[in-house]
Amino acid sequence: MEKIFNNTQVAFALKSDTELDRAYFLFKMISNQPLVRIGAAVTNFALNAHLPVEGLIRATVFDHFCGGVNENDCLSVVDRMYTKGVSSVLDYSVEGKEEEDQFDAALAMTLKTVEFAKERLAIPFAVFKPTGLGRFELYEKLGEKKALTPKEQEEWDRVVARFDLVCSEAHKKNVALLIDGEESWMQDAADDLVTEMMRKYNKEKAIVFNTLQMYRWDRLDYLKKLHDQAKNEGFFIGMKLVRGAYMEKENNRAEEKGYPTPICSSKEATDANYDAAVHYMIDHLEIMSIFAGTHNEESTYNLMELMQSKGVSTKDDRIWFGQLYGMSDNISYNLADHDYNVAKYLPFGPVKDVMPYLIRRAEENTSVAGQTSRELEMIKAERKRRK
Repeated sequence: MEKIFNNTQVAFALKSDTELDRAYFLFKMISNQPLVRIGAAVTNFALNAHLPVEGLIRATVFDHFCGGVNENDCLSVVDRMYTKGVSSVLDYSVEGKEEEDQFDAALAMTLKTVEFAKERLAIPFAVFKPTGLGRFELYEKLGEKKALTPKEQEEWDRVVARFDLVCSEAHKKNVALLIDGEESWMQDAADDLVTEMMRKYNKEKAIVFNTLQMYRWDRLDYLKKLHDQAKNEGFFIGMKLVRGAYMEKENNRAEEKGYPTPICSSKEATDANYDAAVHYMIDHLEIMSIFAGTHNEESTYNLMELMQSKGVSTKDDRIWFGQLYGMSDNISYNLADHDYNVAKYLPFGPVKDVMPYLIRRAEENTSVAGQTSRELEMIKAERKRRK
């Protein structure tokens, strides 16, 4: 397989010299773990104290990793990326809400993004997080097989109704819908609900996609069991495969509560698990659609090689590659340049509300071996090429 991800001219074609300099500065900052921790604390304090820092955040970290403060704000970014063949997934990245009116607001925004996707070729997917539409503790209680109180049951019925409304609209409008994965101790209830939506709305093809976090050692078995169920009951499987985003939290909780960690024993085991799931899905493409969410070059080449060996077209709509906006442009734009289906997750939302997402992104970058240094090397290479 030809190695294509070192072409920085293609990777950064949309970035001006100023934007490239800003990216260099940001990743240089993110490479310093203590600085990220201090920066996160100071930023939270400044926002909570209503200090006038939003403009500074907007001009630096926010504009690099986010599409805008609202959905319309994102459209210029969406259109710009699409000139290079890279699609967008509008991701309303407001986290940690607890109230019914906030869940209803997230529902309204998700429905709006489904409508946006229906109207624009450049937006092939809509997306939401399970905890965007319902309280974390409710999923957790159900996952532990505990009985809900009558009041909690009413609350859960509203969560199910929100899920169903979004999935129904996506099905009606023929828009694929990605449902993100979260912490393992609430994920069982989310999985059951998403499977219910697949059974209902994936009768002709995959509209509803669940997410498998492959740093969990149990996820391949889960996929195989779901496959058996889909064959028996006659529905299609849509799955976004990622490595995962809550490793520290997962390991800490397992240790604290005295149960075996759900996380693979090593980075190598996670990589092998991810690649095995990709292989399994490609072997069963007649019933499965895959959104390969990865910033890992080897896993990306692996999927490209599998497609080539099985004679699967680069434009086959059942296979998409995905990366986050502001990261791994060397993968996204070079894939698109070679005619693969690629979509960037494009987060948006009010600056203050999106900060938890941005802080998590920065912390993940410091903890993923090689991610930040690779970004810096690519940016340095492109700056040098332009001189």
